[in-house]
Amino acid sequence: MQLGSKIENLKRMQAAGLPVPEFTVIPFSALVPDAARLREAIDASGKMSPREQSLYLIAAARLLCARDLPLPDPNGLYAVRSSANMEDSAAHSFAGQFETYLNVPASDVPERAADCVCSLFRENVLDYMRRAALDPHEAEMNVLVQKMVDADVSGVLFTANPQGILNESVIVAGRGLGENVVSDRADTTAYYFNTSDRTCYFEGKEDLLDRPTVEKLIALSETACSLFGPYLDMEFAVEKGEVYLLQARPITTLSDAHPLILDNSNIVESYPGLSLPLTVSFVCDVYAGVFGSAGKRLLKNEKELERLRPVFSDTVGCVNGRMYYKISNWYEIICCLPFHKKFLPIWQEMVGVRYQDAFRPTTRISPMLRAGIARHTLSELLRIPRSMDKLHETFTRINDRVTDAFRREMTAAEIFELYDLIEKEILSDWGLTLLNDTYAFLFTGLLKQRMKRKYADETRANRIISGIANIESLKPVREMIRLACDKDTLSEEEYAARKAAYIREYGDRCPEELKLESETFRTSPHMLDEKIESYASDPQKLREMAESLRNDETPCREDALTAFLRRRATTGIRHRERSRLDRTRIFGMVREAALRLGEVYARQGLIEQQRDVFYLTMPELRALSAAPQPMHATVEERKKRCAMFARLPAYSRLVFSGEAFDKNPRSVNLSETEVDPDALRGVPCSAGSVQGEALVVQDVRKAGDVKDKIILTKMTDPGWVFLLAAAKGVISEKGSLLSHTAIVSRELGIPAVVGVENVMRAVRTGDRISLDGTTGVIRILSRRAEAV
Repeated sequence: MQLGSKIENLKRMQAAGLPVPEFTVIPFSALVPDAARLREAIDASGKMSPREQSLYLIAAARLLCARDLPLPDPNGLYAVRSSANMEDSAAHSFAGQFETYLNVPASDVPERAADCVCSLFRENVLDYMRRAALDPHEAEMNVLVQKMVDADVSGVLFTANPQGILNESVIVAGRGLGENVVSDRADTTAYYFNTSDRTCYFEGKEDLLDRPTVEKLIALSETACSLFGPYLDMEFAVEKGEVYLLQARPITTLSDAHPLILDNSNIVESYPGLSLPLTVSFVCDVYAGVFGSAGKRLLKNEKELERLRPVFSDTVGCVNGRMYYKISNWYEIICCLPFHKKFLPIWQEMVGVRYQDAFRPTTRISPMLRAGIARHTLSELLRIPRSMDKLHETFTRINDRVTDAFRREMTAAEIFELYDLIEKEILSDWGLTLLNDTYAFLFTGLLKQRMKRKYADETRANRIISGIANIESLKPVREMIRLACDKDTLSEEEYAARKAAYIREYGDRCPEELKLESETFRTSPHMLDEKIESYASDPQKLREMAESLRNDETPCREDALTAFLRRRATTGIRHRERSRLDRTRIFGMVREAALRLGEVYARQGLIEQQRDVFYLTMPELRALSAAPQPMHATVEERKKRCAMFARLPAYSRLVFSGEAFDKNPRSVNLSETEVDPDALRGVPCSAGSVQGEALVVQDVRKAGDVKDKIILTKMTDPGWVFLLAAAKGVISEKGSLLSHTAIVSRELGIPAVVGVENVMRAVRTGDRISLDGTTGVIRILSRRAEAV
C-alpha cells in the first residue's frame, strides 16, 4: 500500500529520531472502502467539461467516504494533512494543490479527512494530472492526522536555495502557524545559511530565530538529507523553544548534474573584499587570455583549442562584488593534464582548496590528444626556467616603453593604444606563469612527500624552501627599510631622487594592489612618506628588521634527490614571486591608463569625477572613446549595488546549479557563528613559537601600529609585506604552503599559520595569544580586559 511520500517520509524521520509530532495515518482503503465505484465515476466523467468533471467526482468521493474512522485521542487539536500517493515525488510535487486543515477538533477529523479525499478531484488538480500525464484512476488519497503544534514561530526550510544556490540553505519564518507563512498572511524573515562557511544573515523586520535555533534547524535538515537526498523542502514549527519537523519533500526544480563551483581559495589573496566593475572586467579578460595562452602551448591544436575555449576562457567570475575562481572549470582543465589524478590533490593543497570535491569531468579528451598534451606539457615544463626569464625580459622592455609614454598629455584613443600594447606584447603570453605555477606546485608537493617519507616530517620542507635568496617579494620592503635607515643622512634632493626611483621600481606594490581602484605609492606618493616615517620612528625595530632581511641562509645536509627537488621547487617559487611582482606592475600600468581616462571623461562631462571610471567596465570605457555619452546614472546605480554587496557575508564558496548570479537583498543582518576557541589549528608554514597581543586586521588601510603584535586577517596579498616585516607573527583564515603569507613570513623569519577557519571570530584585538608556526596550533592565553 502506497501511503504517499509525506507519510512515508515522516515515518522515516520518526524512526531516525528526528523531532516529529505524534501522528496517526488513515489509509485510502479506510477512507474509501469501495474504491471501485470511485473509479467507475472517473470513467463516467470522461466526456464532461473540466469544471463539470471536477464537481461530479467531488460529489462521488464525498458520498463514498466512510465516517466510521479510527480517531486519535478525543482531547486536543490536530492538523489533518493530505498525503496522495502521487504527491511529493522526485518528478511531481503537487505543491499547494491539496488542502491542510489546522486546529481540527477530534470530532471534526472525519469530515476534514473526507475533504482531503475530495481535493483529489478539484479542477486544478485534475489539470495538473493532465499536464503531467498522470492517470486519475491511479490516484489515492491517504490522510495524516498529526498532533497540533501551537507554534510561536513556524516556516519552511529549503536545504538549497531554490533560486539555484546548492550550498545555501534558506529558512523562511513567521510568527504563528505555518499556513500564515505559506499563504503570505504573516510578515516573514528569511535566513540564508551558507553550508560551506556556516555563515548566516537574515532579511526581515525582526530576528525571529536565535542563532542556536537556526543551527538546530540546519543540523536537523542535514540528518534529513542523509535519509532522502541533498535538496529538501521542509516545514517546521517552534513551540516554547522546541523544534518540530512537520514534513519533508524533495525540491524538484534543482539539478546538480553539472554544478558551477565558485571558490575564493588563493584568488582572495589578490582580491580581498569587493572589487569594482573595471577591475572585474579587466581580470576576467586577463584570465581568459592567460588560460587561452596556456591552452595553446599545451594543445598545439587550434581545432581542439577552439572546442575547449568555453572552459579555458571562463575560469574566474564575480558574484556579489567578490572575485572567485570558477573552480569546476579549473578541474576540467586539470583533468586534461597527464597524471591529473595524482596532480589534482597536490594542486588543491598548494592553492589551499578546503573542499576537495570528487570531481567528475565532462570534457572529452581522446587518448591521442591526451598523449599529445602529456608530451607538450613535459616539453614546456623542461623549458620553464628559460621561458620565464624571457617573459620577464619582454615585460621589462614593454614596462619601460609604456611608463615613458605616460609622461605626456594623451587622448582616450592614445591611452587605448598603450593598453592594447600591454595586452598584445605581455598578457598574450602570460599563460607561462600558469605553467610555472604547475612546476612550483609539483616540485614543492614532491619535496613535501619526500620529507614525510624520509624524515616523517613534512614541515622540514618549509625550512628547506625558506632560504630562497633575494626573493622578489621582499625587494620592495628591503629598499624601503634602506631608505628609512638612510633618511636622516640624505639631503632633500637626495631623498626626493631615492623616493622617485623607489616609486618607479616598486610604486605599485601595496595592499590590494591588483584592484585597479586601490591607491598605491605611485598614485599617492604621500603614502610612501608616511610608511618610511613609520619605520624610522623606531630605530631599534628598524635595525632589527634590516638584520632579519640580510638573506643569510644556513645550508641543510641533503641527499641528492632532496637537493634536486629543492632546487626545482625554489626555482619555481622564485619565478612565481618575480612574475607576481611583474603582474603588479602590469596592473599599475593599467591603473595609470584608467586614471588618465578618468581625467579625460570627467573633463568631457561623461562622469562626475575621475575615480568614477572604476565603476565602468573596460568595454564601456573603450566605447566612450568612440561614442561619448553621459554615464552618471550607470555609475550611481553601481555605487548603490556595491554598497549593498558590502553588507553581504564574504562566502568562500558558492555552488550554483546553473549560471552564477548576484543577490539583491532588501536588507542584510549578520548572525555570527559560535566558534570553539580551543579548536584553532591551521597549516603551519613558517616555524617558530611566539606569544603576544593579537591585532585583528579587517581593513589593511586601517591596520595602525603592528609593531610586536600578532596579525590576524582573512588573507594577505603581496602588498602586506610592509606590515608583516614589523609584526611578531601572522595568522590568516585563508592560504596554503605557497600562499604569499607563507612565502614572505618564511623569508622574514616570523612564525605563520594559514588556513585557520573562523580565527577572526574567535580572537579579538587585544587578546593575548600564542602562535606555533611548527604545529599550526593557536591558543588564546587571556582575553583583553574589557572583554572579561
